Amino acid sequence: MKPKMQRKDLMSKTDISNAVMGVLSESRLSSEDPILNKAFIVYHYYSELESGGHESLFRWFGQEINEMGIDNYLNKLIGVLEEIGAHNYAMIEKKYGKKLWSLYVALENDEIEEDEFYSVVEKATDDYYKLNDELRVLLEIYFVEIYSDLIEVVED
Repeated sequence: MKPKMQRKDLMSKTDISNAVMGVLSESRLSSEDPILNKAFIVYHYYSELESGGHESLFRWFGQEINEMGIDNYLNKLIGVLEEIGAHNYAMIEKKYGKKLWSLYVALENDEIEEDEFYSVVEKATDDYYKLNDELRVLLEIYFVEIYSDLIEVVED
């Protein structure tokens, strides 16, 4: 069931984007709602990378990635990044995603030294930050396009 919000609280793009982020931060992956799933995956990618780079993504979203499988996760993430026009971000994940995940798992299992993981994390995260937060703008546009699929708008 979609959360309800009043139209007066969704007057600007920023209002809508914030409302969608609120819904996504309280949601979970669901096989029943493909729009929610795509938004959920790209939102958590963005918020975790903004808070601490790829290491943060794996630490805080790793259980979901593990449950989906890295190939499935990357396919979904890259697909939605490309769908919203975030091609540079998709390229970063194509280049580093699978390697980073395998290094992360190896690090968690004490199979490699930290330096091996962090040298690749640093490159991938630097590439991400060089894009100057383009993803935030693209996400706002995307969230404005899909908000009515995630939120029931109640007329005032």
